[in-house]
Order: sequence, then C-alpha cells, then structure tokens
Amino acid sequence: MKIKNARINNFRLLKNIELSFNNKSTVIVGRNNSGKTSLTEIFRRFFSESNSQKFKLEDFSISAISEFRQALSSKLAGEEDNTIRDLFPKIELELVIDYDDNKSDYGVLSEFIIDLEESNTEAIINISYQLKEGKIKAFFHELDDPNHVDFLSAIRERILKFFTTEITTIDPIDNTNITKVDQSKLLELIGVDFINAQRGLDDITQSEKDVLGKILSSIFKSASLENASEDMKEKSKALKDEVDKIQDVVNKDLKEKIDALLPTLEIFGYPGLSDPNLTTNTTFNAETIVESNTKILYDKADGITLPETYNGLGSRNLIFILFKLFEYFRKYQSNPILIKTHLVFIEEPEAHLHPQMQEVFISKLYSIADTFSNDLNNGVKWPVQFVVSTHSTHIANEADFDTIRYFLTKNDGNLTETEVKDLKEAFKTEEDNEDKDFIYKYLTLTKSDLFFSDKAVLIEGATERILMPSFIKKIDNELENKLSSQYLTVLEVGGAYAHHFYKFLDFLNLKTLIITDLDATEPVNTDNGIRHKACITSIGKGTSNTGLKKWFDNLSEPTSDTEPSILNQIQQKTFAEKELGSRRISYQIPEGEHNPCGRSFEDAFMIANKTLFGITQNDRNAIENEAYEQAEKLKNKKANFALEYALEKTEWNIPLYIKEGLTWLSENVLTNQTTEENDN
Repeated sequence: MKIKNARINNFRLLKNIELSFNNKSTVIVGRNNSGKTSLTEIFRRFFSESNSQKFKLEDFSISAISEFRQALSSKLAGEEDNTIRDLFPKIELELVIDYDDNKSDYGVLSEFIIDLEESNTEAIINISYQLKEGKIKAFFHELDDPNHVDFLSAIRERILKFFTTEITTIDPIDNTNITKVDQSKLLELIGVDFINAQRGLDDITQSEKDVLGKILSSIFKSASLENASEDMKEKSKALKDEVDKIQDVVNKDLKEKIDALLPTLEIFGYPGLSDPNLTTNTTFNAETIVESNTKILYDKADGITLPETYNGLGSRNLIFILFKLFEYFRKYQSNPILIKTHLVFIEEPEAHLHPQMQEVFISKLYSIADTFSNDLNNGVKWPVQFVVSTHSTHIANEADFDTIRYFLTKNDGNLTETEVKDLKEAFKTEEDNEDKDFIYKYLTLTKSDLFFSDKAVLIEGATERILMPSFIKKIDNELENKLSSQYLTVLEVGGAYAHHFYKFLDFLNLKTLIITDLDATEPVNTDNGIRHKACITSIGKGTSNTGLKKWFDNLSEPTSDTEPSILNQIQQKTFAEKELGSRRISYQIPEGEHNPCGRSFEDAFMIANKTLFGITQNDRNAIENEAYEQAEKLKNKKANFALEYALEKTEWNIPLYIKEGLTWLSENVLTNQTTEENDN
C-alpha cells in the first residue's frame, strides 16, 4: 500500500493544497517560509498517539478566521444548525491510498474500504479537526458581535474545548458514502515518524547529550517486544541472561554489605514496629541499563575510545539518521499488527554534511530501506515512503525530477498561501523532454540554488559572471530596493542554452532577468550556400542567438527588402514585450542618442566607456567598428578582461541594457514570498 497524494486544507499557509507522493522518496524544496515545515507538522499532529496535540486558532489559515465570523453571523440570523456548521472552518488532511499490492491481504485495511467496485484499488481517508457535534450553541455562548474586538480571544479558548479530531473513510466512487473510523485503526494502518531538523547533536556542554546512545537504547527496547523478529529476541534474551547473572551476585554478596551500612529504626525508639530493621533489595533491569548507561564510543589506536561528541558533527548527523531509520524499521517489525505503509519525514538531512555526502545520502536513501528488508526481514519489503524537506542545493539537484515538489508562497492581497508544484507534471510531455534532461544535467553539474532563491540572473559567460558583483554594487547606489540585500542567484548559461530554462523559470515563478547578446549576423554567399556570418549590429539581418529566437516566437522572415529583418524585429521590441510573466530578457540597445548599439557584452561595454578604451571618434559607424574590432581581439582573453575591470580599473559605466534589466529586477523585493507568524 502506498500513499498516492494528500490534500491539506486550512492549516497555516497550506490553505488548500494537493501534494502527490512518490512511491519511494519525495523531496520538498522551496524558499523560506513557504510551508514546508507545516507539511510535517500537520502529519505530526494528526498521527500523534496522544490526544494532547491539539490545534490552536493560530494554526488555522488566516483566510479561515473570517469563516468563524460568518458562522456567528449566520447563527444570529437564525439559520439552521446544518447551515451554520457548514460555515465553520476545519483543518483537514485527506489521504488517497493505493492498495493494489494488498489485495490478497487486507487486514486492518478492510476498515477503510467501503466501495463495492471490484476493480477499484483506491481508498480515501479524511482526518479533520472540526467542531464537535451539538456544540454550536456552546461555542457561541454570549457572543453577539462577530466584529467585536474580543471575538478572536473568545473563540481561541473555545476551539481547544469544543473542537475534536474526526476520522472518516470516503467511498472514491460515491463521495456521499462516508463511514467514521477510530483513530486506533488509522494508526494500525499508517505509521508516521519524524527525524527532526533540530537533533541536539551540537550540544557539548557539561551536561553532554549522548544522543546516539539513546537511540540505540530504543532499538533494544523494540527487541524485547512480543512481536519482534526472532533474531532481535535472541539478542535481547542474551542481554537479559547476562544481567540475570549480575543479579545473582548482587543477591548473594552485595546485599549483605549494603545492609551493614544501614541504621535501624530502634535507635530512635520508634514505637509500634515489630521489626524496625531495614534491609535492601537491589535489582538490575536490562532495559534500564541500556537506556541509562549506553553510550556510543569511537575506537582509536592503542585501545583508546572517544565519546560520541568527539566526532565531527557531520559524521554524527549521518550516524544519527541511520540509527533513527534503523529504529523505525525495528519499530515496524515489532508492531503486533504490521502497518501497511510507513511514512518517514526527514527534515534538513544536510545539517553538517559536506556537499558530496549530501548527494550520496539522497541517492542512496531508499537503498538503506532495501538493505534492512533484505538482510533483516527475510526479503520482506519495509513499506516505507520517505519525505525529505531540504534547503540544500546539492540534495535538490541530485534528486530525480519526478520526486521534487516545489513549495511556492503566493500573495493575494493581504493573504498569503502556499501552492505546491510538481515537476513531474510540469514536464510530462515528449516535447518537454529535451528541456527536462538539459536542466537536470545542468543543475546536477552546477548545484544551482534556483529552488531557494528570491530572484535570478541568467548570463552569457564568464565576463558577465565576474563583473556581476561590480554591476550590483554600482547600481545599488541608485536603487531603492538594493539587489545586494536580496537572495539572488546568478547562472552562466550562454545564449545557446538559455531557452531551455524558460519553462522551468515559469514553473518556479521566479523573477528572473536573462542578460544575453544580440549576436548580429549577415548572410554571406559561399560555395556551400548561404552562411550567416557575425557582423556589427548596424548591418546585421539576423541573430545566432537561439535564446532570442525562442523568446520572441512571432518573428518572421521578411519577404521583401521593405520588411524589417529578424534582427530589426528584435531591436524594435518594446520594454513591455521583453517581459513574459516573471521573467525579462535584456540585450544590447544603443548607448544613448549619439552612440551605436553593441553586438556583444564586450563591445557594448566599450561603447558605454569610450574614453576608457581610447575611442575618440564621434561618428556612430566609426565608434561601432572600433569597439567591435577591440572586442574581437578579446576572444581568448575575456576572463582577464573581466578581472581587470572588476579589480583594477573600477571607474566605468554599466552598459545601458544591463542597467535597465537590473533596475527591473530590483523591484518587488519578495515577489512571491512573505512570512506568516504561524509558519516556519
């Protein structure tokens, strides 16, 4: 059995989202405060074995607060209870499960299958935090104004008192066929465990935590359970036998010596006791010994052992995660009724791990589960599904595209909500395969942090990359929203590959500036036909820049000399036409009224700084030719050129097309991101 997808309603930023789960591992990525932690938290609340994990008013989505007011207004208007109840907001988690693998052994699953369709292998489970039956009057007792200043304070307390968790199973064929299910049955069907982001590994104070040792003790606890596997029971029994031997020694020798140290009550003349003497009974318990005294040590040379806190945090973190996974596996094995699927949330596994280890971890995660199954469970699969939330570019870029779910925070007026986007769904057509393969390879090689950035700049090559910090520093002096204060990613992609990113950037809804070159060409007749040769912009007819051609998909080849060429059509595009959704393209434009237009960054930079490059001509054509010739000489020296003007000769002007683009990028500091007090 697998969880196919989940729908979450009215929980913090997760106002109304749907999330599909991969059969093995699902990777959750997104900017800060996008609702990733809330996903983990709602599962933690609903799958807690105790009833203490209640929801508060602050856990409801902001937009749901008005629904409490509407419900009171409806009550004051004398509406029927059913109408009023429908207006009350609920925090909901709805799971769609696929039980095709369990058709021969339903077990507790049969409690959740209420349809009569033989071919159907899906079931729907709804877990809802909602108003108790018959409590509308009590909830609104003495409340007569939904807009009163104390309204929220009043309902804050009443939510804790009059709301409860209700679990139902819904017929996927007929959604009016609904049956209530006890929480104990849900916990027997689905196990949910967590490896939290805060793991206490860096606590090396005097009250040192032996974190790994405590995990090991819980593994031994599982070994003593009635339903534990035979090999676990054997190891547990062997430990108990050794402790029993110690108990025999204690009973014979240690008791006499301890008794001799004790005073008797008759010294005090205490009346009414026939036998005032004290005696002792010292017992040893294998479970207590392991729990209280087990520590993980590291073997060194010459018999020296070091405590766990003496090892690096990265190693301890990795061992911690492995131990927790092993603990949860043993916990699964030891359940009296084996759960049908086991959801394990892992938050920020990258903590203290170097980049290569992060990549290995995510690529090998499910193989760990397979190893446990094959070596310790006679090949019977541990039905685990991992959900990994991360801020690591290395994990995000190493993960398969089909496993990634992108959490995007969107603003709608004063309301902020999360949208969950599925890369698998976004790139599912055959025509998307080329872009998908390119982006996956590119991200794997470059470790770009596009998934986590607020904004991005795509550039042509090394020259722009080296000079970009200088561009930003210079332009920040003129901007209200400083680019240096924003989470900005710069990618070097070249004009020939930028178009592969267009759909991906739209998917991320990431405000992005693409800085590229006009790359003007002119047709030349050769023995092998017409060849398009690089030339100065003023005589160019076309462009060799694929990114520009893909951006402006309405370009048309001229049928006569009176119609504008492809290059002219591109140059005539307005400021508005250069913007598509959340992305904008910038390419060379004339450097003022009396200056020509460059073809590439280098000659545009020279035209913008004529004196610096010894260009003294006033004629537009002469300026253009001189800059073009100087730029041509830099073909194999572009990096040195960029370093010279980034580090040594720093008094220069930013080319106008770059300045115009960066100014646009600086606007709207956080285009799709904000913070909400009740989300992490």
